[in-house]
Amino acid sequence: MDKKASESLVIMTELVLPNDTNTFGNLMGGRLMYWMDIAAALSAMKHCGAPVVTASVDNISFHNPIKLGNVVHIEAKVTRAFNSSMEVHLQVWGEDVLHQYKYKSNEAYFTFVALDPNGKPRPINPMTPETESELKLFDGALRRRQVRLILGGKLKPEDADELKALFVK
Repeated sequence: MDKKASESLVIMTELVLPNDTNTFGNLMGGRLMYWMDIAAALSAMKHCGAPVVTASVDNISFHNPIKLGNVVHIEAKVTRAFNSSMEVHLQVWGEDVLHQYKYKSNEAYFTFVALDPNGKPRPINPMTPETESELKLFDGALRRRQVRLILGGKLKPEDADELKALFVK
């Protein structure tokens, strides 16, 4: 049974407290990645209805620091489901509630694998994009997956058909 991308949406909100910050009063990157992993795992579990484990995390670039006392909003949604794995796209915003403005902090892609009761990968439902932005993420997911597999040594570059189509005429 196909599931809609919107069914996997998770929005997580956190307040940046003193224990979450570095000596510059900014949210520590590791703490943000921890929160992102939780939000992404919840999104993946909503999609597949099973326990999941993190398989990979793509490059996370921090565009704007999130300050002490600001609010963190993490939005996670499955972009595409494969056999037993799924890609989750995350967008992170900071919000200065006192000055009434939101700003983009970062975004990333996490990959999760669904597990059966024996802790082995299990098949998952396909995912159907509905909006134009969901379709764009869905289409790019196969290329991003092939890059991950090449970097992880699980796919030879010459076997990456989706990537070859971008570079070979």
